[in-house]
Amino acid sequence: MVSTLDEQRAYTGPVTHDVTNQPPPLTPYDASEDTALLEGLRREGAGWAEEDLRRLGRQAGSAQAQEWSDLANRHEPELRTHDRYGHRVDEVEFHPSWHHLMRTAIAEGLAASPWADDRPGAHVARSAGGLVWGHTEAGHGCPTSMTYAAVPALRRQPELAKVYEPLLTSREYEPGLRVPTEKRGLLAGMGMTEKQGGSDVRTNTTTAAPTAEPGVYTLRGHKWFTSAPMCDLFLVLAQAPGGLSCFLVPRVLPDGTRNTFRIQRLKDKLGNRSNASSEPEFDGTVAWLVGPEGQGVKTIIEMVNCTRLDCVMMSAALMRKSLVEAGHHARHRRAFGARLVDQPLMRNVLADLALESEAATTLTLRLAGAADRAVRGDAGEASFRRIATAVGKYWVTKRGPAFTAEALECLGGNGYVEDSGMPRHYREAPLLSIWEGSGNVNALDVLRALSREPGTAQALFDELALARGRTAGWTRP
Repeated sequence: MVSTLDEQRAYTGPVTHDVTNQPPPLTPYDASEDTALLEGLRREGAGWAEEDLRRLGRQAGSAQAQEWSDLANRHEPELRTHDRYGHRVDEVEFHPSWHHLMRTAIAEGLAASPWADDRPGAHVARSAGGLVWGHTEAGHGCPTSMTYAAVPALRRQPELAKVYEPLLTSREYEPGLRVPTEKRGLLAGMGMTEKQGGSDVRTNTTTAAPTAEPGVYTLRGHKWFTSAPMCDLFLVLAQAPGGLSCFLVPRVLPDGTRNTFRIQRLKDKLGNRSNASSEPEFDGTVAWLVGPEGQGVKTIIEMVNCTRLDCVMMSAALMRKSLVEAGHHARHRRAFGARLVDQPLMRNVLADLALESEAATTLTLRLAGAADRAVRGDAGEASFRRIATAVGKYWVTKRGPAFTAEALECLGGNGYVEDSGMPRHYREAPLLSIWEGSGNVNALDVLRALSREPGTAQALFDELALARGRTAGWTRP
């Protein structure tokens, strides 16, 4: 009689723990290997940046950078309101992986450095870099975006811009709260929304009282959603005697004392977990006026235009990353006798996703090109940028959640498991349609542009005509 042990030794069938028909790890891969991206980079005048973009693409797709992304997302920032002695410190602590991601992004010019770059296409190169480095953890794109967007708003107060712009445009990442002018590089945030109004910032109740020193005020109030509270400077909206105004608020004052910036709590968000979003309270907080009193919205709107472009860019990056994951899975997984990528229905799904991803990437770079030429004095591109950024922000970010859901479905059950990374993309996607004004707010902004700046309509129609092969100057019938 043969023993059970003998039977086991004689068995030659599949071993229960053998792993078959699973895709290999995606990493390493080149996140810049994207025809629409590279063609758009050249078309919009930043072909000179291609070599650096390809290098960054290889780094973004490396096992190390992808590990940083996973760790930064899993080890969320922690708020420390007081030190051991009871002194208020209001600091946010991050996992080292967050700092690795930030250091790379700043060094690669993904924050405010294009404002100090005279080369045509500098802003395009930055957006292309964001499309590539966006294959890592999305949360750290918030402070880099706000730092980029702060510069044009700060220029409304030249004496402040003279002090802070060189540090905001630096490629040095130096975390930690210190006197801003003693650091090698700075990050900027913004504090706009309050709990009673959200996007309706004219209902803000935070007040700004002038002091005896010209241009210096003290703020009192509570902001509802201020991301990246570890930044060095913030542009804040508050009600001054002359109306809603914009102010510069440093975390540390020139004499080295901490400005009053009480972080009441960090938001417990659906996604974007690596990025700290907070509720700061101002109580006698020292602030410097940026732009004239009563023109806070007009002053800060340029910042919003820049961050809306980044919402389009980050959504397009998320689409591309999700598509790469879906395509990789489909090329290696077999079902019903063939690889998934060779199954007609799956090919149709992937083709639809690829087409939409390419469109989002192309639009991002077209908008970045318009921004680049607008800041260099092209009035026509400024008009196009004004309306097309709002339209693009509405559409691309609105499509993001449906796109990532479809890409997740390509992986089946594997895509629903946290280890795949797809749930993180799915949770991230809705944020970009909410940040910087949700869909209705952007739709109203389009109407505002059409009614107050008639040239924007013609600029948009000219663009559509060119896309259809017509000539510039065509008007809507």
